[in-house]
Amino acid sequence: MSDSSAIVPALGTLLTAMVTPFTKDGEVDYKQAAELAVKLVDDGCDGLVVTGTTGETSTLTDAENLGMFRAVKEAVGDRAAIIAGTGTNDTAHSVHLSQEAEKLGVDGLLIVTPYYNKPSQAGVRAHFEAIASATELPVMLYDIPGRSSIQITPETMIGLAAHPNIVAVKDAKADFAAATRVMAETDLLFYSGDDGLTLQWMAMGAVGLIGVTTHVATRRFRELVDAIAANDFGTARKINFELEPVIRATMTRVQGAVAAKQILKWQGVLPNSVVRLPLVEPDTAEIAIIREDLAEAGMDFTV
Repeated sequence: MSDSSAIVPALGTLLTAMVTPFTKDGEVDYKQAAELAVKLVDDGCDGLVVTGTTGETSTLTDAENLGMFRAVKEAVGDRAAIIAGTGTNDTAHSVHLSQEAEKLGVDGLLIVTPYYNKPSQAGVRAHFEAIASATELPVMLYDIPGRSSIQITPETMIGLAAHPNIVAVKDAKADFAAATRVMAETDLLFYSGDDGLTLQWMAMGAVGLIGVTTHVATRRFRELVDAIAANDFGTARKINFELEPVIRATMTRVQGAVAAKQILKWQGVLPNSVVRLPLVEPDTAEIAIIREDLAEAGMDFTV
């Protein structure tokens, strides 16, 4: 594994997988998206993932996806890396979205394992290579078998690392043994795809986090990532313990986009917590338990 420090600034170390704000009528609110992006960068994010899972990409039209890329890129400029979530389970569709995103000036692509189709590993590799060859942008593989139903095996990942445009992995699988092998045999940059495992991932060599809870505790996550990078594990453990109830509230009670929007509304960052079906807003019981979790971290909202 070679020194990857030259690539790290291009992708960032603290990235938020942004929610897609909607109006009360369910239309994409590009103005709110731009304002949220600026706030996240002001508070410490050096990268943003736009219309990934948390951005409800599966219920956005192509025009809405591209509109989000445009709005966030225009708002943030070169202050942070803009990573476009252009992966679908249709290779040709993913190529089209990726090429259109490149025209809008995004800085990289997040490509999820093709879901539902359940291809062989040969198919998984061909899918990623076709998309990576379609643009000049750096590509981050998104390994999340809990949603895609299949994993990217270490052998497939090692093979994909030979492609010049495939540079990173967002890992939401938490197979540390498999990741250790890939890190040892490739130059791929690993990012924690699990908010609650950031400390563990970075301790073993990951360069940062792509998070959801980072919407609502951005500055504290910036401090966590910086402490780990500085090998200040005493400080990192302290921050990690403090963040646990916030992560629990955001990631374990309801779907992450649903919880993040609810908390952002309480914080006064978003005017509403509208999501698109099949997602629904949290019910009274879910809201109560989320608020209890947040109260443990000193985040007590009057609603």
